[in-house]
Amino acid sequence: MSCDSLIGVYDSGVGGLSVLRAIRDALPYESLLYVADSAHVPYGDKTQDFVLQRAYAMADYFVSRQAKAMVVACNTATAAAIAPLRARHPDLIIIGVEPAIKPAAHLTHSGVVGVFATTGTLASPKFATLVQREAPEVRIVLRPCPEWVALVEQGRLSGPDVDAAVRAPVEELRAAGADVLVLGCTHFPFLRDAIQAAAGPGVPLLETGAPVARWLKHQLLQRDLLRNGDRSHGDRSHGEPPSATCTLETTGYAPAVAALAERLWAPGVEVAETPARWR
Repeated sequence: MSCDSLIGVYDSGVGGLSVLRAIRDALPYESLLYVADSAHVPYGDKTQDFVLQRAYAMADYFVSRQAKAMVVACNTATAAAIAPLRARHPDLIIIGVEPAIKPAAHLTHSGVVGVFATTGTLASPKFATLVQREAPEVRIVLRPCPEWVALVEQGRLSGPDVDAAVRAPVEELRAAGADVLVLGCTHFPFLRDAIQAAAGPGVPLLETGAPVARWLKHQLLQRDLLRNGDRSHGDRSHGEPPSATCTLETTGYAPAVAALAERLWAPGVEVAETPARWR
């Protein structure tokens, strides 16, 4: 691999585009390949072994594309697969995501932090370890919200039905005393406006895209794999650097994912189908 090699990013569907955007903002000169594993969305209700096998498939695909780094832009997949992935591909930089428990513990005044995530994330030993390590003195109240993933995958980001789906879970955690809310799924930032409206002004909503992008940049720099433009933070005054590419693929139905990506990523974006071997 070299500095010019690409960075692979994947999620069960389009939610990881929230992380991809943070990576593009932090590393404008890098070439990115995003795969929405939409043929298997959602991961939250799948077995850990199934999610692990999909992680192996995605990692093997990125390696076949000579990737220098891989970002698992999915909390459920990170919880199920990050350690086995690193053992399988020890030479590949592999970055996972996890709910922002540590900053939430520092921000709370009530001593209660609310976490929205998928069932798989909240039930994982990795999440339990994270809470014990980063917030032993804080009360963590949990709310699985698989229906929020479905809303984003359907492109429903606003409107009365979205407000109704968001309101009850948010009010439940606010009533339990939570004064900081953690968006523990990469799909959830796309519902940020509805969540904020239900939570009330001034209630912090914490997500993970920017910290993941910063850690990825640090890891690339440590291994001398950062492109030259990003070493000096680049100059974006004249638009996107000419060497940077951002390719979107899916294991599912490309036209449907493209329609979603038009709303969540950029107008006119093209989405290709991932080769059949990796679906």
